[in-house]
Amino acid sequence: MNQSPHREAAAASANGYLMFVVALALLIGGVAQIVNAAANPSLAALAAGLLCVILGVLCLVGLYMLQPNEAAILTLFGAYAGSDRTAGLRWANPFKSKRKISLRARNLNVATLKVNDKRGNPVEIGAVVVWRVHDSAQAVFDVDNCETFVGLQAEAAVRHLASLYAYDDGDDLREGETTLRAGQDEVAAAMRAELQARFAPAGVEVLDAKLTHLAYAPEIAQVMLRRQQAEAVISARQKIVLGAVSMVESALKGLSERGIVELDDERKAAMVSNLLVVLCSDRETQPIVNAGTLYN
Repeated sequence: MNQSPHREAAAASANGYLMFVVALALLIGGVAQIVNAAANPSLAALAAGLLCVILGVLCLVGLYMLQPNEAAILTLFGAYAGSDRTAGLRWANPFKSKRKISLRARNLNVATLKVNDKRGNPVEIGAVVVWRVHDSAQAVFDVDNCETFVGLQAEAAVRHLASLYAYDDGDDLREGETTLRAGQDEVAAAMRAELQARFAPAGVEVLDAKLTHLAYAPEIAQVMLRRQQAEAVISARQKIVLGAVSMVESALKGLSERGIVELDDERKAAMVSNLLVVLCSDRETQPIVNAGTLYN
């Protein structure tokens, strides 16, 4: 049967500076009573002096100091008695044990992991997570070690996240589908949501999470680089051809409208061929002077 999670509650505590003064007064008064009882034997004075000293010591034992963004978890004989977040010198029941926990934001650098993306390609991925303890009771009582829990869950979340997305665009992906490389904002938002769900049992809040490293694994990096280069060349050629066709069309239209030269279909075909070669070639073209005509 699952136990219900703990919830943070405010602990009963007092101003430590005031209790320090009270403790000093009790100790001084108790010592004075004991000295007086020694000089003038009196059982009542001795008992009162010892009682004051004991109360003074208990008051000192109940003192504890809290820094800003720090909490003290108070337990009384094993039972949770609340959390104190008030910074400064504080005092609580001396029989309550006090365990301090930091509430400051912390960075977790998830080491680079080798995982498979949605297509099954091995990729290397790393992330950084900014987190802090939101519920001190859950962080102390619901998990064995909060920092270890956060580290393991963050690694599991990054591994799972990488399997949900492809590294880059491809023919097998739907149009507009998010990828690890192109959709970093969407991926980061999904990672924060998954981390928050995983950290919730420990009372931990995710402040930010981003990918810090993303690359193909070394064994396929060269192959994927050639694939990307081929795709880039094809895309560039498509744009070059579209632009060249548009320029040839404009040239023919301008010659025809201005009546500069009358071209039959054969001459138009030759002109189009020459212009496309000049515009689409990736090398410098060399002019050739034709002393004859197209018909001899």
